[in-house]
Amino acid sequence: MGVEILKKYIKSLAAAFVIFAILVFGQPGAQAATIGMGSVGSDVTYVQSILKKLGYFNTTTTGYYGPITTEAVKQLQRDFGLEPIGGVGPKTSRLIQEIETMAHVVYGESRGESYQGQVAVAAVILNRVDSDDFPDTVHDVVFQRNAFTAVNDGQFNLLPNDTAYHAVKDAMLGWDPSYGSVYYYNPELATDHWIFTRTVTKQIGNHHFAY
Repeated sequence: MGVEILKKYIKSLAAAFVIFAILVFGQPGAQAATIGMGSVGSDVTYVQSILKKLGYFNTTTTGYYGPITTEAVKQLQRDFGLEPIGGVGPKTSRLIQEIETMAHVVYGESRGESYQGQVAVAAVILNRVDSDDFPDTVHDVVFQRNAFTAVNDGQFNLLPNDTAYHAVKDAMLGWDPSYGSVYYYNPELATDHWIFTRTVTKQIGNHHFAY
């Protein structure tokens, strides 16, 4: 019964995200499209759920965008260098989408590792975005063919815990325990011998980080 409830929750959260993305990105004149004070619905619940996992929204999700949600969004925007308008437009939506995507990778790839190890996995994604050798966006890095085991084996679809979201947040705010690495691997499990040719910068838990 618990598994079925979890499945339903994941589906509802995914549906809310799709609605949210369409709202902000899929309309003509999307630069002006926002959700903000007075908005209601599943897209608001989705925003609140992500804010809650990141530690900005410390109450029950309601689906109503009131003063508490507005202030939580403002704090998120301040922390990540966005204009603190309190509403969710394209830039904030893109940030939320990137955080969500990375949290799924971190949880799928490293949920058994230390917190530092999870931050390092998130940092590798960002280092790839910054590298000329990889795609230029979080989405394209994560979904590059055979880039991450969790995407290939379905663990990406697991529901991340709060720790994964906080690890992503810390990495996005500048903490890089991987020391600039663009690869990581478990030497006990790696089957592609090419990865052993990379220069290791750090070992954290079961993962070697390398470039």
